[in-house]
Amino acid sequence: MAHATPLWKTRDYMLLWSGQVVSTLGSTASSIVLPLLILALTNSPAAAGVASALRAAPYLIFSLPVGALIDRWDRKRVMIICDVWRAIAVLTVPVAVWLDALTIWQIYLVAFVEGSLFVFFNIAEVAALPRVVPTALLPQAAAQNEAAVGAVHIVGPSIGTFLYQTLGKSAPFLADAISYVMSVVSLLLIKTEFRLAKAAPSTPLRVEIVEGLRWLWHKPLIRYMAFLTGGLNLVNAAVPLIVIVLAKEMGARDVEIGLIFSIGGIGGIIGSLIGGRVQKRFSFGQVIIAVIWLEALLFPLYALVPQFFLLGAIYALIYTMSPIYNVVQFSYRLSLIPDALQGRVNSTFRLIAFGFMPLGAAISGFLLEWIGTVPTILAFTLWYLVFAILTTLNRHVRNARAFTHVAAD
Repeated sequence: MAHATPLWKTRDYMLLWSGQVVSTLGSTASSIVLPLLILALTNSPAAAGVASALRAAPYLIFSLPVGALIDRWDRKRVMIICDVWRAIAVLTVPVAVWLDALTIWQIYLVAFVEGSLFVFFNIAEVAALPRVVPTALLPQAAAQNEAAVGAVHIVGPSIGTFLYQTLGKSAPFLADAISYVMSVVSLLLIKTEFRLAKAAPSTPLRVEIVEGLRWLWHKPLIRYMAFLTGGLNLVNAAVPLIVIVLAKEMGARDVEIGLIFSIGGIGGIIGSLIGGRVQKRFSFGQVIIAVIWLEALLFPLYALVPQFFLLGAIYALIYTMSPIYNVVQFSYRLSLIPDALQGRVNSTFRLIAFGFMPLGAAISGFLLEWIGTVPTILAFTLWYLVFAILTTLNRHVRNARAFTHVAAD
């Protein structure tokens, strides 16, 4: 039976959502200028790629034990502690800038620390979402989350590069630290418990980790979607640096680079607005297969545009696909996982899904430095095409049941 309360009247979800909108805005503003700051310090795309890789690497290291621990711990407390320490970590960058002591090694350390805390926060947040949103409203919540991310990616890059160019290198990072504090406030106001039970663990941590791995491995569709999402994220991790280097080669200034990413963010809004309708009109397999092929065919256009603002148009077209994909696979996955396994299964899924990101970030930096932008784009296009073919041939994707049937089980 459908839940009668509209999503926007679900108080605790709206608090969680609004806090993360602000936090994501701050993170977007600072993350877009981080490669610019590194390029200004080192003039090395490879160094910028290493920083992005270090931020994503903690998922490979921590996600499995963190998933099991999240199912034991108070998820809300974990999220609050992570936000506090992320604010402190990010704040060290403007302090070092003011003291004229910033080095690439400090940036690497901050990237790794922030990425490690993000692992804890993100797995706890995903595990908590079904506690504040009824199952029937999970697709709507996923769409609203994607709409917020799309809006943030419209304004965030321009805000970040504007602060960076007009107020100084430290300004975007100071704004990011403040956004984490605001996220803490929103979490403190939430009344819902973020887990069903608080019973003491009765099994060793290793056994609980294996339980999450086994659950995912015995669900062929979810297992494949984890690897597919990882393959797509390898490219997604490479795109920002590719676009930045391309834009600089075309003569774009820092503020104009921010505008390129803001134009791209419009695609996220469009995708989130139509994601729910697409999900209702087409099958799971039709949506996933179509999205992968469209992204694979659009990606090589980066190498063909004659003017840097057109990079934003290509970015927007591809970014339109991302919310549609996320709404479909995210809500489908959450509806299947038992609450007691949310942390462990989602951490396993995200280990695979996010585990490719350090590789993509690092590869993009070294390829850009060694072989140039156009060959780098062609290499990632080939990667896209491989996954498009594999997804088309996968019978579990093609024959997946509709979400309404899954939610009713």
